[in-house]
Amino acid sequence: MTYLFIADLHLSPEHPRLVRGFLDLLVHYQNKNTQLYILGDWFNAWIGDDYSAAWLDELVEALKQFHHAGNQIYFQVGNRDFALGQRFLKQFHASLLPDIDTLTIGHLHIRLEHGDLLCTDDVSYQKFRKIIRNPLLLGFLKSMPLSFRQKLANGFRQKSAATKQVKSYAIMDVNQQAVVQAMQSVDVLIHGHTHRPNIHSLNNKKRIVLGDWRAHEAQILEIDDNQPDQDLQLKTWCY
Repeated sequence: MTYLFIADLHLSPEHPRLVRGFLDLLVHYQNKNTQLYILGDWFNAWIGDDYSAAWLDELVEALKQFHHAGNQIYFQVGNRDFALGQRFLKQFHASLLPDIDTLTIGHLHIRLEHGDLLCTDDVSYQKFRKIIRNPLLLGFLKSMPLSFRQKLANGFRQKSAATKQVKSYAIMDVNQQAVVQAMQSVDVLIHGHTHRPNIHSLNNKKRIVLGDWRAHEAQILEIDDNQPDQDLQLKTWCY
């Protein structure tokens, strides 16, 4: 069995090349008995499971075929698509994971998360996250018209882009103490969010940061359960 981990695709109709890259990935792994884990920011923005569009319909059909071939799909929400729920995922029999999840492959105990909770130095973001993820507020927003939600999402993206211009590089990265605490009972931590793909060693453990999907390539992680002692390395997916 192949375990495939990806994050930060930021799919949208404005970037068809990224969408095509993801569709090609599904085809490539379709006959490899794959468990696909998407660790947040699958979409550049998600305004609700009632949203529909032609480009999204094509993606859903491809995911249905992927599942029909015997593969499994798992998704964790990110800071861009936290409103995505089981209503959308059930179309292709995918599972919605909690914000923090664990997985065991061979002898490896693995923690999975999007990665934003590790960035504790970004105090303003953590406060915003706590507010916007409140179930009552989120339920209220989902009840609003799609047009309103679209404007709200556009506003969030613009504010996020402006904020990144003034925040320091260090503040938007993970906090080392938060990482140490997160890895206390696991061998490997896999996350995205920071857009800084790398493999970090910490006390004989590994923190694997998945890459964001740029114009032509992405850094992804593939683990083969038939090779439990393999040296974990990021893999470049070109499209």
